[in-house]
Amino acid sequence: MSDLLTIQNIRKTFPGVVALDDVSFSVKRGEIHTLLGENGAGKSTLMNVLTGLYHPDKGRISIAGEQVHFTSPRDSLARGIGMVHQHFMLVPAHSVFENILLALDQVPNLFNRKTYKAKIQTLINEFSLDLNLDAPVWKLSIGAQQWIELIKLLMRDCQLLILDEPTAVLTPQEADRLFSVLRRLKDRGKSIIFISHKMREVMDISDRVTILKKGRSIDTLSRGHFDESLLASLMIGRDKIPQWQKNLQMSDEIVLDIQNLSVRNDRGLADLDSFSLQLKKGEILGIAGVAGNGQKALAEVLTGLKNASQGRIMARNEDITNSNARYSYIAGIAHIPEDRKTIGIAPDMSVDENLIMKSFKSGSFRNWIFQNKKAIRRNAEEKIEQFAIKTGPDGTPVRYLSGGNIQKVIIARELSEHPSVLVALYPTRGLDIGSAEYVHKVIADGADRGMSTILIAEDLDELLKLSDRIAVMFRGKLIGYVDPRQTTREEIGLMMSGEVSGAVA
Repeated sequence: MSDLLTIQNIRKTFPGVVALDDVSFSVKRGEIHTLLGENGAGKSTLMNVLTGLYHPDKGRISIAGEQVHFTSPRDSLARGIGMVHQHFMLVPAHSVFENILLALDQVPNLFNRKTYKAKIQTLINEFSLDLNLDAPVWKLSIGAQQWIELIKLLMRDCQLLILDEPTAVLTPQEADRLFSVLRRLKDRGKSIIFISHKMREVMDISDRVTILKKGRSIDTLSRGHFDESLLASLMIGRDKIPQWQKNLQMSDEIVLDIQNLSVRNDRGLADLDSFSLQLKKGEILGIAGVAGNGQKALAEVLTGLKNASQGRIMARNEDITNSNARYSYIAGIAHIPEDRKTIGIAPDMSVDENLIMKSFKSGSFRNWIFQNKKAIRRNAEEKIEQFAIKTGPDGTPVRYLSGGNIQKVIIARELSEHPSVLVALYPTRGLDIGSAEYVHKVIADGADRGMSTILIAEDLDELLKLSDRIAVMFRGKLIGYVDPRQTTREEIGLMMSGEVSGAVA
């Protein structure tokens, strides 16, 4: 197979940071090529170079042997490179057809609606996708929205498709279906760059794998010449993966009792519908469900960011149903939010300042009405060492840290007051193996100390490994519980799609 894309000696720097340093690899026609790397390894920067958002300082990009220079995403699309981002580029109020049409070039002001619909429908039928062109996007599942993004690129006849963590929002069955479609696209000559941290997927789908580490391309390996342990060792290098052991003992004491809770969103629809749940002391309670089925509303109502329309939340014997975020924290509930960069941190403030955001009024960090800079710095030094946070020089804004290190800052801050309950919403999303295992260790160690955790995650392997029980959500309701030791990914996947079989509600 000939090379469709060749990247040679790419370098990209930002003030004080070398993001990419001599990166080289190629993608063949009709190949699924996986990019693996820790957080901060340079994957996102490289994809931004490929899609025209960044211009490299040096190096060469060639398409089918011809050198290209991209100054904007439009240039990249014109050369047949398209990307499905983790956050979809869709207009929720518009229909599926209208969203696809918006992505096409040279659509005349007066066009034949039936002709365009027929072309799109042919593509939908070709891959046996369940999409209604007239349905508004906001009514569709996350999985269906991802199909729209893929069809937008196929309608433009993109030859190189970049998928960034595409299975993060899918059930196991939906992920299998996506892989089936990707293999069919590969058979038709399309090339695919696949980005994932899930080793099971990498082993399943990849023809070749390129490993990035600290902005450099370490190696490219072909199928049959790699396994999970080899890929992990190349990614991690000399860094040690944190070791932890699951707590096998759990109290029967109820620390959180959620009773018939309902939460409505801005459109007046129920994000939670008569939802009940009990959390035990020292328990890690996993919450499984496709994104958008009420998990975020559950986390927000527990942490005082949303109000319930009915029902009660009892923290031990205290009613905290419609408390604010500050009161929930005082009541012993800590929060790792879904969007760490928007909600979890103040991006332009330093690491030191972010670490005391919930305790800055404490006498430990004040001299009368003034901040005690030495105490704040001392606290930061302790937390940076305790939680193995890799930071820049003192005073560096926290937004310059990698995703894994930003997550560690949030965890260090949230756990500094020794909460009784931790609500963790997708705490390892987008994290590399080492960072994800570190989060797991923090949660497991907390359980040993009696901290209870509601772990909302999208990776079923993670839930099965870490949880004492798993509760499954579907359309704002509790479908039932399963025992991680006596269930399968497939059984949980069926429950995530609304099947109640095998669960006790």
